[in-house]
Amino acid sequence: MENKKFSLKTLFMYYDEVLRLPHRAEIARELRDEDDLFMLLCYSEMLGIPNPAFYYTLELYPYIIEKFHEWHLRMGLEKSPLTGIRCC
Repeated sequence: MENKKFSLKTLFMYYDEVLRLPHRAEIARELRDEDDLFMLLCYSEMLGIPNPAFYYTLELYPYIIEKFHEWHLRMGLEKSPLTGIRCC
């Protein structure tokens, strides 16, 4: 038989995975909801909702533009509500 050596890090990773397994769908749903709220905050000024941090979120647009199509479909909008962003 092969003698396998388990490190403490490997055991902690296994323990964490065992605890996380039953809650995987719930964690994914919470992360998706947080992502949706973040997208709403970033694009709120373009949708007509005042956003006091609009100037600071402008820097993020190039990074989140790829996720915009998935977001507006998940929000129930068939076409992009923004005139400057053509994703459909």
